Amino acid sequence: MTTTAPERSDTLTRAADTLIRDPRRLRRGLGWLLVVVLVIVVAGAGLVLTMPSSAQHETYDPELPGPEGTQALAEILRQEGVTVDVVRSRSDAEKLLDDRTTLVMSDPYTLSDSAAQAFVDRAHDVVLLTVSARMLRILALGSYSSASSPARAAADCDVPTFARVGSIAPGQLLRPDPGVTACFGDRSGAAVLLSDDGARPRAIVDGSGLFTNARLSENGNAALGLALLGAQPHVVWYVPSYADSDRADVDPQKSLADLTPGWVTPAILLLMITALIAAVWRGRRFGPLVAETLPVTVRASETMLGRARLTAKAADAAHAAEALRAGTITRLAKHLGLAARADGGSVADAAADRIRVDRAACRTLLTGPLPATDAALVPFARSLTDLETAVEDAVRIERSTRD
Repeated sequence: MTTTAPERSDTLTRAADTLIRDPRRLRRGLGWLLVVVLVIVVAGAGLVLTMPSSAQHETYDPELPGPEGTQALAEILRQEGVTVDVVRSRSDAEKLLDDRTTLVMSDPYTLSDSAAQAFVDRAHDVVLLTVSARMLRILALGSYSSASSPARAAADCDVPTFARVGSIAPGQLLRPDPGVTACFGDRSGAAVLLSDDGARPRAIVDGSGLFTNARLSENGNAALGLALLGAQPHVVWYVPSYADSDRADVDPQKSLADLTPGWVTPAILLLMITALIAAVWRGRRFGPLVAETLPVTVRASETMLGRARLTAKAADAAHAAEALRAGTITRLAKHLGLAARADGGSVADAAADRIRVDRAACRTLLTGPLPATDAALVPFARSLTDLETAVEDAVRIERSTRD
């Protein structure tokens, strides 16, 4: 079959007409949006400077659900019937201490040596969850050990509550003083040191790899925590804070604004005011639309013919066929009362039912393979035209009959 030049030009012209879309105009408020974003960024920077720094988070906090907290261990104690009181003031903790209470804490770094000594002396049982040379000396338990930590260690000591703990992966090893019991290791280095001085038990352990929320479920860590902290029916868990310090060399925790020069905050405020003034000064004013005469008028037909020539020059029959099919589907959907974005299969079924033809033939035309050559493009376009004409005639006849 030979394709004539007029037929090809008409087919490509219709394809280009279907491809033409009205360009969407960008919103004129884009400039204002950029200004607002800039102001928000500057304001956020100012808030960061004035808010307290959160770079340092308290570890071993029984109310902290993060990986470094110990909330899971506190909940296990409560499930086992142990009352757990979390306090952040030394005076409040001292009021709760009695002979049936275990004092649990990390290194009270905000307290002086004398204050820390007086604090632990008021407690009946003491469990320290972090290791420091100062607290080892105050509790008279031992010193750091230079021995390397084994991958696994069992209790290996005469402490009945550790019988069911199993093995743990110890952290920092400690060398016990005379009269101090070493567990989960030996006299050269153990993970847990315990002392019973006049029925006042003291214990110290490196809990960083044992009792945090991230590590509690490993090995026998939970059982060890319950054995150490659950000996008494009441636990007072003291969380050190700078506000509770009695040391002259420890200042309360400062915000980032306290650590920056005094001129930074006024400079940020000045920048914010400058940005706002610039936005009002240079921002786009929105008023009524003004009709302007275009310097050049380009008819739609010229654009359509130009695109048709480009498509013909490229010899892209499949692209032209796809455009023709898309336009036909859109117009058929409108005639048949379907949604504007109805797929080809739905349109084909509706069109076949309306003109009473085979559904498979309509589906092949509207959803099947596209022609790859100019010779196949022309009959394909004619078939689309015939289908569209038949549907239009059927719809017109139904409307006239109904009227």
